[in-house]
Amino acid sequence: MANPNLRTVKQFVSENPAFTMGGIRSIIFQEHIYRLEESGVIKRIGRKLLIDADKFFVWLDSQSNARG
Repeated sequence: MANPNLRTVKQFVSENPAFTMGGIRSIIFQEHIYRLEESGVIKRIGRKLLIDADKFFVWLDSQSNARG
C-alpha cells in the first residue's frame, strides 16, 4: 500500500492555487453528496481533516467526466 499524499486544507490550497479555501470547504461541506470520505479523498483523525491530494485529483477528474 502506497503512502497517502495527505495535506491539511490550508496546505492543499497553498500548493494548488487554482482552488480557494472557500471552494474546498464548500466541497467538504457537501461531502455526503460527493462521497468524499467513502472514496478516500478526505480522512478524519479526531477533529483534524486531511485531504489525500492524489485521490482528490482522481475524484475531480471523475466528476468532470461524469458531467461531460
